[in-house]
Amino acid sequence: MKRAVALRHLAFEDLGLLAGELAAAHYDATYRDAGVDGLADLQLDSDDLLIVLGGPISAYDDDRYPFLADELRLIEQSLRRKVPVLGICLGAQLLARVLGARVYPGSAREIGFAAVALTAAGRRGCLADLEREATPVLHWHGDTFDLPAGAEHLAATEITPNQAFALGASVLGLQFHVEADLACFERWLVGHTGELSAERIDINRLRAAARQYAVSLTRSGRSVLKHWLNGLGA
Repeated sequence: MKRAVALRHLAFEDLGLLAGELAAAHYDATYRDAGVDGLADLQLDSDDLLIVLGGPISAYDDDRYPFLADELRLIEQSLRRKVPVLGICLGAQLLARVLGARVYPGSAREIGFAAVALTAAGRRGCLADLEREATPVLHWHGDTFDLPAGAEHLAATEITPNQAFALGASVLGLQFHVEADLACFERWLVGHTGELSAERIDINRLRAAARQYAVSLTRSGRSVLKHWLNGLGA
């Protein structure tokens, strides 16, 4: 069975909807928890998959979180060995950094539900269903990144021009969350309560938006993930 290893930075920012799609695609999925589980023993093969999940720290916080050096090293090794890599939120920022792009604070924090505008390349790939569904996706970040050299630009918002990029069929970086299971969204509201309060975000309004978009986001999120996973075997 193929392996999928997910680097997890927060317990509730997990594989979410991706877990079911990985099982359907015959991946044995396991977690490595950042700063707790070592990565030195982990060597992935080209049939495996590395997933780097989100978290509230910055991709350039090496001095505060030394384990990031090991994550960056594993991403670099995986790319060199032609291992497919999916980076989500912090994971996309770490992936961009490994690919030589700058990661830095964005012009504003982007938290909540908003649509992304797809580029022509984005419409041709796994993100196309986001536009067909015309449903806002979940954003939760303060940092952003430059587009890595040679990467295809897939999506943007007004606040964050670089929302998604791809290198071929097997490397995908998503600044936004398509994997989030909104049935478990209360965990996000509890876990990020300090940030939400600091940003003066109305938690009740955010909760109501999650309920409003849950069905369509679950459908389109699963479609995006399934489409990308299927493309790995093409």
